[in-house]
Amino acid sequence: MPSKNVKLMQGNEACVEGALAAGMKFFAGYPITPSTEIAEISAQRLPRVGGKFIQMEDEIAGMAATIGGSLAGLKSMTATSGPGFSLKQENIGYAMLTEIPCVIVDVQRGGPSTGLPTAPSQSDVMQAKWGTHGDHPVIALTPSSIRETYDLTIQAFNFAEKYRTPVFLMLDEIIGHMREKIEIPDPSEIEIFDRVTPDESEKESYKAYDNNLEVPKMAAFGEGFRFHVTGLMHDEFGFPKNDTTVTEVLMSRIMGKIENNLDDIILYDEYYTEDMDLLILSYGGTVRSVLSAAREAQRAGKKVGVFKVKTLWPFPEKRITELSKTVNKILVAEMNLGQYFYEVDRVAGKNCEVSLLGKANGEPITPTEVRNKIEEVL
Repeated sequence: MPSKNVKLMQGNEACVEGALAAGMKFFAGYPITPSTEIAEISAQRLPRVGGKFIQMEDEIAGMAATIGGSLAGLKSMTATSGPGFSLKQENIGYAMLTEIPCVIVDVQRGGPSTGLPTAPSQSDVMQAKWGTHGDHPVIALTPSSIRETYDLTIQAFNFAEKYRTPVFLMLDEIIGHMREKIEIPDPSEIEIFDRVTPDESEKESYKAYDNNLEVPKMAAFGEGFRFHVTGLMHDEFGFPKNDTTVTEVLMSRIMGKIENNLDDIILYDEYYTEDMDLLILSYGGTVRSVLSAAREAQRAGKKVGVFKVKTLWPFPEKRITELSKTVNKILVAEMNLGQYFYEVDRVAGKNCEVSLLGKANGEPITPTEVRNKIEEVL
């Protein structure tokens, strides 16, 4: 039996190692606290595996270069935090419409504006969903441990490649800068998905945006396949079309490739949900305090369950609706003043009472605060 590969690892480091395991060969970005270690470690590690790192002049250019790396056939990633996430949004919208697979890591910090650069927050949740203009598909994942950061980074690349779309990995400063002992899985145990590419026989007939396929095949620039890439609505070859029928077909397909695969994309964990009076829903670094408080409540005889969100978007509406019919109250714990809470209330509020434990002062939600809230609502 091979020896276990156990390491003490920071969250941002685990993100890079997961990206490399998934096949990342290109990183472009701009340093910003608390994500900077992702760029620094990528700069060290990528040349050793035949990859490329480039620091661009700003976040806008970092996103543009990430798109270019993916168009050239490389699995590509960028990383940022709140203000930089805002700057990337126009190019993120471009990548959504042009169906460019890439991973955008947002290590969230206190905001708005420059805010609290070194303090934790979960205040970019709605920005991940609605940050760029227009209707667009969204996949956003969020880890709550260092090992989960490693695993969900790989999953983010797999989703990006499988569905040919940008994918957000929403860390928070707690997870990004925390260090934990983790076991790195053997490469043989890791499932890797690569984009589907056309073969040589398809050069003359290749359609980069073939509407007969839920996810069209993706050729790389420079390989002899002719296609156009534009942020305008476009036909199957990528050429601009100011046509309502063409637009409807295109938009239906790019939205449908996510909406038709929710069972594959939506990830979550449940604890103590078989018999409960209160369900606490949380994600990211806040889950750790929630689980600690829930375990203590269970020992005290209180029926408290936990729903840990791993896929923020698409929203796990089906399961939350089901759970809301089995419980008296739902408590949403998040490091903001109410973002995911409103989505939960939208789908569960007609079945049970939904309340918020929110915090946005740069401090994490503590187990004591969760315990006190449990006493208040039960």
